[in-house]
Amino acid sequence: MAKQGPRKKVPKELAVINADNCTGCESCLEVCPVDCITLMRIDRGVVKGTQQWCEIDLERCVGCEVCVHIPGKKSNPYDLKVCPWDAIEMVPTEIVATVVAEIGGPPEYIQENWDRLVGTAQQLAELRAGA
Repeated sequence: MAKQGPRKKVPKELAVINADNCTGCESCLEVCPVDCITLMRIDRGVVKGTQQWCEIDLERCVGCEVCVHIPGKKSNPYDLKVCPWDAIEMVPTEIVATVVAEIGGPPEYIQENWDRLVGTAQQLAELRAGA
């Protein structure tokens, strides 16, 4: 279970999933050590079907990069990629709000959830700048 409570330190980078590239395979969800990734679904009607992608709760993300790649030993530089679609990128906390607004989900979803998604990212950027 993920640790609850106020954040002690704001990470230098946070993970952001490009919703257009994400297929919702949940491989990142399985490896996240803080359980900050959830599967999102939008029913777009009969013609377009259901769109799904994974989303990162930025308030809980610790910037560990495990959702991007599983680190190898120091003696073995090979990194095992987690996302087969390269949909996850580590973004500097200072610009994460802009990136989430652009690639964090379908435009109508971003608009409906603006405060939770972009607002939270902006608050984290401000905390990071003040640290």
